[in-house]
Amino acid sequence: MTGTVITVAPTGAESRKSDVPALPVTLDELTVTAKECEALGASIIHLHIRDDDARPTLDPGRLREAVAAVRSGTSLIVQLSSGGAVTDPEDARLAVLDAGPDMASCTMGTVNFGDDVFLNRWAFVVDLHTRMQERNIVPEYEIFDLGQLTTLQRLLGKHGLPAGGHVHVDLVMGVPGGMPGTAQALVACVDAIRDLPEGTTFSATGIGRSTIPVMLASLATGGHLRVGMEDTLTYAKGRPVESNMQLVARAVGFAQLAQRPPLTTGETRALLGVPQR
Repeated sequence: MTGTVITVAPTGAESRKSDVPALPVTLDELTVTAKECEALGASIIHLHIRDDDARPTLDPGRLREAVAAVRSGTSLIVQLSSGGAVTDPEDARLAVLDAGPDMASCTMGTVNFGDDVFLNRWAFVVDLHTRMQERNIVPEYEIFDLGQLTTLQRLLGKHGLPAGGHVHVDLVMGVPGGMPGTAQALVACVDAIRDLPEGTTFSATGIGRSTIPVMLASLATGGHLRVGMEDTLTYAKGRPVESNMQLVARAVGFAQLAQRPPLTTGETRALLGVPQR
């Protein structure tokens, strides 16, 4: 790889606005965040949305508004979360695709998520994958544990390549209940990725204090980066994150030090097979 795809995940579904005042939850806050992060070097935005009370929601109208607002203000690739919150039902998660994003997440299995369970049945995964094929929406396969890469291999073998023909995974590391956010775990995943279709790419997300080790290990092994306040609320020990821009700027700096500067949105579309809309 000669460049780095940088994804920003600005909000998530776990943190409360009352606890994290800098968290972007309104449409205006999300749009401003998208513009700022694109200017720094992000090429993909991974979106969760909130309602008027700043609670996580999969409301179809709000999802369409968010996609349209980010598209009108930036050239970023819009990737919606099909995970939502851990309590969201499957039909609402499938309906995320109706908002017409460029990409959407597709998690490869059930995982303990702190004190909760993030449920992803095989039948649901297949349904999500095939609906994205039909609608030409490019999936990012979310991997919370090593065995989920084997599940992805099974999915592709039984149901074919994704829309765009390119396989891209995101290694979500450091979630309590999933794989640890360590260089050793990332290298084990990279070895397993070699069994996926030729040309498969990966990004990596380090949750909390694993952010920096995961970023460095990903860059060292040819991977890409996902950062943002969905995953990280502390910039350094005792220092809260001030904005998503702060996290994107750090990722850009690491990518440049690795001599793999950020890819533009156009270059990222070409790499991942994401069509213009």
